[in-house]
Amino acid sequence: MASNRPAPEFSYPPNDDEFGTAQETWEEWNPTEESVRPVRGKHRVARQRGGLARSSTVLGVGVIAAVGAGGIATAQGGKPAVHISMPDLSAVKDSLPEAKSLPGVGALISDDSGSDDAQAPSTAPLTTVGNGQEDAGEALRARILAQAETQQDAADAAAQQAAEEAAAKKAAEEAAAKKEAADAKAAAEKKKAEEAAKRKAEAERLAKLAKSFKLPVASYTLTGTFGQPGSMWSSGYHTGLDFAASTGTPIYAIHSGTVTEAGWAGSYGYRTVLTLDDGTELWFCHQSSMNVSVGQKVTTGDVIGRVGATGNVTGAHLHLEVHPGGQATGVDPAAWLRGKGLTL
Repeated sequence: MASNRPAPEFSYPPNDDEFGTAQETWEEWNPTEESVRPVRGKHRVARQRGGLARSSTVLGVGVIAAVGAGGIATAQGGKPAVHISMPDLSAVKDSLPEAKSLPGVGALISDDSGSDDAQAPSTAPLTTVGNGQEDAGEALRARILAQAETQQDAADAAAQQAAEEAAAKKAAEEAAAKKEAADAKAAAEKKKAEEAAKRKAEAERLAKLAKSFKLPVASYTLTGTFGQPGSMWSSGYHTGLDFAASTGTPIYAIHSGTVTEAGWAGSYGYRTVLTLDDGTELWFCHQSSMNVSVGQKVTTGDVIGRVGATGNVTGAHLHLEVHPGGQATGVDPAAWLRGKGLTL
């Protein structure tokens, strides 16, 4: 590796240059390939004052470094001073880029001319930063929109599910109401049918039974009903049913039975008691004449006597009483006769 010649000792003259240090004449310095390396990369140069042009910044820095190195060598004492000669850096200077063209540096340097180019900052880095912020903002906006869309979808799904559940509930309620109405209708129809069937069966029974029962008088007028109050009756009320008819009108046996009494009965006049197979006693009172005797068997429709006005009466009529089981107190003959299928 080649070495430079030693620099001669020098002293600082009294007159200073603009840097405040004395300088003497420098010998020419021949740099080698090893001692001079190409400037690489981007250099940030601080803003200089005192009228130095930006294009000569590197040269000024080299001069200051050389003077400082010489001073340090002189201050060490006993060591020979190193002579440094500055090379012609015009070629290197011409190859360097303008500082104002460096991104982010041109705005920091201004010359004394105050040109508009020196004052205009480079917008390339700011644009890059702006793009980053915009990208981040867009990403945040996209995330918020995605989250809002997800929440909206969830809300829509919940609303749809609620609507479906409400519709299903309403449909179930309507189906239950329809089923209840159908069941009620079916029950009503069934009850109606049962009642109709029951009425029909009863009508058939009564029709069949009516064949074995007969009204006591064929032509009559009802003049007294059961329970009717009045002083005419010793009990205070009427105890039978009165069939008004002409004297001598035939009296028929209402049903088959056995004659258990036939004769005078005081206020009842001439009375015939017909006992049916179930123990029910039928009293035929106020007869003008009797055609049967005690112990005689009769069938439905047999003539057992004639209408008259014997006993406690105001006119000719048949007084009929019904005593179920032979009891002393009778029941309403009209209801009993209707129960046997007879129509009054």
